[in-house]
Amino acid sequence: PAGGPVATTGRAAWHRRTGLLPIAYLGGLVALGFAHPFLPAWRWLAIHLLLLGAVTNAILVWSAHFTAAVLRTPVPSRRRPEGVRLAVLNVGVCAVLVGGTADRPWVGVGGAALVFAAVAAHLAWLARRLRRALPARFRVTVHYYLAASLALLAGVPVGAGMLLTDDAHRPRLLLFHAHVNLLGWVTLTVLGTLLTLWPTMLRTRMADGAARAAAVALPLACVGLLLLGLGLLAWWRAVTAVGLALFLLGVSVALRPALAVARGRPPYAFATWSLAAAAGWLLVALAVDAVTLLTATEPATAVDRFGQVLIPLLVGFVGQVLVGALTYLLPVVLGGGPAPVRARAALLDRHGPQRVAMTNAALAVFALPSPPYVRITTSLLILAALVQFLVPAARVLLTARR
Repeated sequence: PAGGPVATTGRAAWHRRTGLLPIAYLGGLVALGFAHPFLPAWRWLAIHLLLLGAVTNAILVWSAHFTAAVLRTPVPSRRRPEGVRLAVLNVGVCAVLVGGTADRPWVGVGGAALVFAAVAAHLAWLARRLRRALPARFRVTVHYYLAASLALLAGVPVGAGMLLTDDAHRPRLLLFHAHVNLLGWVTLTVLGTLLTLWPTMLRTRMADGAARAAAVALPLACVGLLLLGLGLLAWWRAVTAVGLALFLLGVSVALRPALAVARGRPPYAFATWSLAAAAGWLLVALAVDAVTLLTATEPATAVDRFGQVLIPLLVGFVGQVLVGALTYLLPVVLGGGPAPVRARAALLDRHGPQRVAMTNAALAVFALPSPPYVRITTSLLILAALVQFLVPAARVLLTARR
């Protein structure tokens, strides 16, 4: 098999099974790309397939993995509690997707409750691990995961409520829901993980003061996110501006050590180039978000313009982080020895320069004002790049052996 045999460890078998979860949701996203003319709610479905399906599964699995690593705690001999959390999460995700697309709001609300329960259980697990662990240099990573989980727990009930109501407050709720989930749940998790993952991917030492920078950046980002959410709910643009500025400052402080590392050891493979491009798109999206929010006279106008933020944020940042991180991590955790790891990594890295260039060039053209046929062509190119990842990733996972 292309992936080679996997070492007979619980970790390898666990990641072989759970690795299929985000791959399945991304596959559903590709299918939706071709079937969307027949689905009136396809945009909502696409966003939630990516964020609630693929990304949330990946975050629950890999934040647990990195928590055990940075706290230097043993991997649990039994994965049953973690498996139950993932099962509850995915039943909830499927219910949300059905409820949102089939006009069954109470099914969606029930699914949101299950998602809330799964993330709350994950948050409790993280807190217990942190409390019981000995002092560790990079425990700040777990603080990022805790903050990210709290952000999602704030955003999920608002999203569930929007399935039931459609009143004058809906634009404010939508803006709150989108920002808290994207900037809180996703972005904080990514920033906390990059502290140790980025220099590991580049095979170099961490920048001096990286842990200190992460510790400084977290409260800036959290206070900024709190003010941003409050400003959006009350539509206080001054508070929104301060919140966005603080969050952007926190992101900049957190990314500065990563930039210093990249200067000394530039990205050299698909995974590292993908994450580097994602960081750039995050800064672009935050800048566009500031312009669209602060120039809007009312929440409905900001919602109408929010699509300009979603494209670079979802495709440029979230999508590339997910694909790049899985490209690096899956070959490593499946184990089996140096030769199988290298074979899997080579398979997932195939045509890397072409995929990174095609994705980011197509996204840049798509984000600009252009005729419909240009947007269709560029979106197909982005889907093709995603397929170029999904096929070898599925092959690696499905052909691996215990």
